[in-house]
Amino acid sequence: MVTGSCLCGKVKYEITGEMGDIVHCHCITCRKAHGSVFSSVAAVNDRDFKLTGGDSLKSFESSEGKKRFFCSNCGTQVYAKRDATEHIILRLGSLNDDPKIKEQKHIWVSQKASWYSINSNLPESMEFE
Repeated sequence: MVTGSCLCGKVKYEITGEMGDIVHCHCITCRKAHGSVFSSVAAVNDRDFKLTGGDSLKSFESSEGKKRFFCSNCGTQVYAKRDATEHIILRLGSLNDDPKIKEQKHIWVSQKASWYSINSNLPESMEFE
């Protein structure tokens, strides 16, 4: 089992199944939402994700059919969810434990911050594949 939480600890979760590949998303909405150059994420099946404390969890629809869930107290982005999917998009900065998986690629490089250079051997995708 892998656990995670927001910065203040009011939102907590556990993952009981496997996580998908780690990808670094460079899209403009991830950069703005996280105030960072990219967001590291992995898919988690809905059935394997359980909130164990979520009184402060709020959501914002950042694009049609996609909600971003965050702690209303400290602002930590915890996960995103697209309509009609059976998985969440976990924001890996909220993990408490080592997920024991490795990063696989950069996505939405077409929207990458102009001042940032990717210095890795990971594949790069101009959008999402």
